[in-house]
Amino acid sequence: MMKRPVLFIIMMFAVQCLCAQVRTPKLTVYKQFKPSIITLKDGRKLNQPLTNIFLKNSSLLYMNGTNSMEAKMDNIVSVQFDDRFYVRIDSLLCYQVDTVGNDALYCATIIDIPAYQQQLKNNQVISNLDFDFSGMLGGQMSTATIDISTEDDYNFPLIDIFYYRLNGKFIRTHERILERTLSKEKRRMLRTYENMEGFSWTDSDSLLKLLKAIHE
Repeated sequence: MMKRPVLFIIMMFAVQCLCAQVRTPKLTVYKQFKPSIITLKDGRKLNQPLTNIFLKNSSLLYMNGTNSMEAKMDNIVSVQFDDRFYVRIDSLLCYQVDTVGNDALYCATIIDIPAYQQQLKNNQVISNLDFDFSGMLGGQMSTATIDISTEDDYNFPLIDIFYYRLNGKFIRTHERILERTLSKEKRRMLRTYENMEGFSWTDSDSLLKLLKAIHE
């Protein structure tokens, strides 16, 4: 008898966690396509009149006639919009949040696909169970579901992926990755900061404070 309330509480907690994420109905960073200057690997700079950032994977979109096209990211070094400067790190276009001397913090905002799928799955309610035991080899069960999602539930949850530029190299802001990169003294600073109240690996202010501490 106690299992149902516990399961219900777990499900409600999961839904609340999903709702805590920033969500958007858009698939692009900018509401409208806008001009940008694209720097390619070979050093060329291309002026594109209609470009945008795709939130699915933080890639570059551009207009080709009336069609939006996804650019080949392997050839892109950076993209300069009027308000943000993006650098390709791994396969993501990341904008520069702030700098600390020659080091910097970068961020890519993408759609959290697993959270979105779970968000919709949580709103599928079994409305009917039908058992059929007429068969010789056993019974069959059929179900019907009701979608109780609201319009807001179809908005996309977003996550931020952060990188540091340390000594000219891009490093994912993850505890294990940084520990392999930093000196022994700076690893102690890292542990001190991550144990501070309010520190979060998903918060830009926290990551900037840590960057200032480990900056050379």
